[in-house]
Amino acid sequence: MWFTPMKAYVYVSLKKSVLDPQGKTIQGALKKMGFKGLEEVRQGKYFELTLDGGLTRAEAESEVARIARDVLTNPVIEEFRFSLED
Repeated sequence: MWFTPMKAYVYVSLKKSVLDPQGKTIQGALKKMGFKGLEEVRQGKYFELTLDGGLTRAEAESEVARIARDVLTNPVIEEFRFSLED
């Protein structure tokens, strides 16, 4: 059976209950630069994974979630979300 390669886009961010000093610093800098309307800035990490096409969509979702949960995030302070693209 033939499957097409997919890309996974994983976004990791600090949980809302965790303070984000880097986000606060960026927010302060943007305000000093004159940018208006910012209530909050939170920083995070972004990963692009290219899957080789040997997985079904359901298998790919399961593997990407496992990679994000077990390797890309610290589950104590971070959360993740991801999307798949054919």
